[in-house]
Amino acid sequence: MSSTAQVHDRKVTSGILGWIERVGNRLPDPVFLFLWLIAILVAISVAGALAGWSVPHPTALDDAGRPLVVAVESLISAANIRQLLTEMPHTFTGFPPLGYVLTVMLGAGVAERSGLFAAAMRASVAKAPRALLTPVVALVSMMGNHAADAAFVVMIPLAGVIYHAAGRHPLVGIAASFAGVSGGFSANLLPGQLDALLLGITEAAVHTVQAGWTANIAGNWYVIAAMAIVYTPVIWFVTDRIVEPRMGVWQGGAGLSDNREGTEELSPAIQRKAMIHAGLGALAVIGAWTLFTFGPGTPLIDETAAPEARMTPFFRSLLPFFLFIFLIPGWAYGRVTGSIRDHRDLVKMMTGAMEDMAYYLVLAFVAAHFVAMFAWSNLGLVMAVEGADQLRASGLPAWAMLAAIVIFAGVLNLFIGSASAKWAVVAPVLVPMLMLLGISPEMTTAAYRVGDSATNILTPLMVYFPLVLIFCRRWVADYGIGSLTATMVPYGVGIMAAGLLLIVGWVVLEVPPGPGAAIFIEPLSSPAPR
Repeated sequence: MSSTAQVHDRKVTSGILGWIERVGNRLPDPVFLFLWLIAILVAISVAGALAGWSVPHPTALDDAGRPLVVAVESLISAANIRQLLTEMPHTFTGFPPLGYVLTVMLGAGVAERSGLFAAAMRASVAKAPRALLTPVVALVSMMGNHAADAAFVVMIPLAGVIYHAAGRHPLVGIAASFAGVSGGFSANLLPGQLDALLLGITEAAVHTVQAGWTANIAGNWYVIAAMAIVYTPVIWFVTDRIVEPRMGVWQGGAGLSDNREGTEELSPAIQRKAMIHAGLGALAVIGAWTLFTFGPGTPLIDETAAPEARMTPFFRSLLPFFLFIFLIPGWAYGRVTGSIRDHRDLVKMMTGAMEDMAYYLVLAFVAAHFVAMFAWSNLGLVMAVEGADQLRASGLPAWAMLAAIVIFAGVLNLFIGSASAKWAVVAPVLVPMLMLLGISPEMTTAAYRVGDSATNILTPLMVYFPLVLIFCRRWVADYGIGSLTATMVPYGVGIMAAGLLLIVGWVVLEVPPGPGAAIFIEPLSSPAPR
């Protein structure tokens, strides 16, 4: 790094960015963060039990027909200690996001390791007209989130190569793709593994006040699709009108050769044949689900259920659908290219996907116990009822409440990068609280996702921020953290503003957040006066 860059970084360190970086660096790893939160939760539960904190349950009645009084329970009581130690395996394996994510990743791991994800990303943007390059890169980057980490490690550096080949500044391509992959983290035309993960956490939060509620992973589909449509022109405008003029004309200097990004070289004929086979595999999966939905016997349609519940089996089948829509095309692609020679290679790729999830398993273990202990303490229900009272007394309309959640999630995201880790902490409070006011769990989750995405690109605490900085330095050796942050600030501001307007308009117009979901539900009940 040059001396100019070093001086620039020192100036930033004394400002707001330096303060955020210093504070963030003091935060422990998310695993230990949850352990600290569990310790704090135990202390609060003991204090609450001693103080006699209680509220009337919003739906349950006692034997006399009065609202059942729910009191905060100490987590160091004999009953809760017994429950913690005897139910530990069930608490872990029963954590809703765990099964959802691992199921999808079995297929996504094959599609990633076979090279299909990288090839599909390249094919999506390589022939885009120069004038439409930015919106294509932005949209494909957002769609690339189905590939999880592959979108960061393949699409972002690939965008730099593509822009360089088009005669434009490669860092402009990196910025546009970073904005799409990370700033539009929840935006997508189709639901995927992130929907399963976050709505799985939502399901666990709902169970604190309403047993038996099942997450519909398509419950945010319309919102995330609208996010992708709205964010694309925002990223386009910021890239071409703000970021690229500041970057100036690329003066050369091949920090990266055009033929070194992505997967190993394949001949055009093999690449084309592999993509055709992958496409046929995808059509086979889609055809099977179409048959199961509309064919004889309609196994994915419950004809005996009420009209609003008949599609429930279909929605619940989307999880295995995404497993196979990644697995079958990935296997077909790998067979043609040679990355999958036999069934042992296929199993090895699926095993590798589970190895990549090792850290998530550790995180899920502590997160599952935090969520479970939060429910055992009754703090979530007590805080939800009290919070609902305050919100009801404030007279804020629903759109203002959800806009506040967007801003709250965006601010929190500057310090804690993991979308699922944050949601596991705040969902047990926010979801029941808004249910008491008649706002659906799906809409609360959607508002959180909008705020969580917008500020991803503004904080060095985001796990992939340093990696993107490395990609930039392969083209400009002295590119610093402050330079990358300054480049991404216009994107963050634009995405946050667009997301807020989207959520407010969505609520005002009362558009369903997804199939089988609604913005408003019947409030659980009005808490009785105390």
